[in-house]
Amino acid sequence: MAKKTKVVPFRAQKPPRSPRAYVLKVALRGARPPIWRRIRVASDLSLRELHHVLQIAFGWTDSHLHEFEIGGKHYGIPDPLEDIGEPPLDEQNYQLHELLQNGSRAEYLYDFGDSWRHDIVVEDEEAAKRSAPKAECLAGARACPPEDSGGAHRYEELLEAVADPTNKRRRELLEWVGPYFAPEQFDLASVNRALRGAGSVTWRRRRERFYTS
Repeated sequence: MAKKTKVVPFRAQKPPRSPRAYVLKVALRGARPPIWRRIRVASDLSLRELHHVLQIAFGWTDSHLHEFEIGGKHYGIPDPLEDIGEPPLDEQNYQLHELLQNGSRAEYLYDFGDSWRHDIVVEDEEAAKRSAPKAECLAGARACPPEDSGGAHRYEELLEAVADPTNKRRRELLEWVGPYFAPEQFDLASVNRALRGAGSVTWRRRRERFYTS
């Protein structure tokens, strides 16, 4: 049996001599009107940490699997029991400056069933202020969809149904989404409070409160 070759990604950048930050525009693919966030993140964050930033910034609950795709390579949490196909590279071992630069594009996939695909663009690279947080949301629009709502197309149908008083499923759907369903809302201050709360515990590689590896 031929020996399986381990895929080693090209690491684009050497560690910066001074602290750097990336400004990322992240948009949920297929959402109409657009659902997006603009975030500033330290270049030494790991992909695992970026995953947590995106979960908080969009309002997801981290209830499903996820994966990044950058430069044709897949990064995620390898499953030692999974023996089908090529496993993703371990996201906690890669920092942003190794894989991204100004103008880079990436994809963040959350929930392999609903397939929420987030398109990431590095809009800017700048010097990081020493007092700046490791992650900060700068702007955004609209709330993320409810978990398990079926993907972008199903979510669009849900919005149309709850907005139509004559729709027979309207009451059922409103009960399902709950009383606090506000798809047009985006609370920037709340997002940044949550990011500061996560950052006060850790932004260190392999020392995250969210996972034990």
